[in-house]
Amino acid sequence: MNSTVLEAHNLTKKYKHSLVIDHINLRIEKGKIYGFIGQNGAGKTTFLRLTAGLSFPTDGTLELWGQRNRTGLQEQRKRMGCLIESPALYPNLTAVQNLEVQRLQRGIPGKSVISDCLRMTGLTDTAKKPVRNFSLGMRQRLGIAAALLNNPEFLILDEPINGLDPNGIVEIRRLLKDLNQKYGMTILVSSHILEELYQTASQFILIHKGRIIDELSGRELDEQCKRHIAIKTNQPQNALLSLEKHLHTEHLRLMPDGTIRLYEYLDDIETVARTLSDSGILVTTLNVSGDTLEDYFLRKVGAVSHAQNLKS
Repeated sequence: MNSTVLEAHNLTKKYKHSLVIDHINLRIEKGKIYGFIGQNGAGKTTFLRLTAGLSFPTDGTLELWGQRNRTGLQEQRKRMGCLIESPALYPNLTAVQNLEVQRLQRGIPGKSVISDCLRMTGLTDTAKKPVRNFSLGMRQRLGIAAALLNNPEFLILDEPINGLDPNGIVEIRRLLKDLNQKYGMTILVSSHILEELYQTASQFILIHKGRIIDELSGRELDEQCKRHIAIKTNQPQNALLSLEKHLHTEHLRLMPDGTIRLYEYLDDIETVARTLSDSGILVTTLNVSGDTLEDYFLRKVGAVSHAQNLKS
């Protein structure tokens, strides 16, 4: 049985004279949550719009469940649900009424799907409340409920946590994990809030200036993100010099927030603590940690930009 949901081959999209999507090759496998990572303007939304059929490629091919011609793609998109950019909602209507409008417009049979989608997104108790009184997080969940009306196998979400408060972010994270684990839904979710994706996705796709610069699993990302000793002191510059001198190491960095990251002595943290104490430096934080997803992404972007500069 073919487990490939989406496959792109040398996919390009040009606006005027600029390549917004630059020869993307990509495969999405069934049953996983993919985090689509990139800075604003990297090409995330354009790629999602191509996948949803809201735009068309300049060149290359896009396959959904093995179908690549226009008729086949149109048929396969019935198996998808999408929330790209802001959800289209009527503020004076209730959640039920908004979903009923969407259901009728899209020709989805059976009113029972509305209550099912409200239940799945945790909005059952707000079904009769006007949307104008919804919080931003509730509006986002209602937008996702609309994307679920056709009981999709593949769900595409564009920046679903953008602008949400911490509680709203946690609600969306739980919802996506539930949809994946309880219903086996394949999910492609884009965001520039990288640390949140780190807690949600099982696979990661990094895009920069329209190009895929890395694809890796959560386990591979954990291996790539360097473990280090995070050190905070009352004298970060002096601490840095002391560690360099007495531990004979250059594998450390002073971060903008004043934290020192030491990439050696991970199994001998006592020596690090003693070195700083002997130098009369007060340590307020000393623990083993790891680079963030944002750190890793910025390293990859930096490496790509350096390689491009060498070529030019």
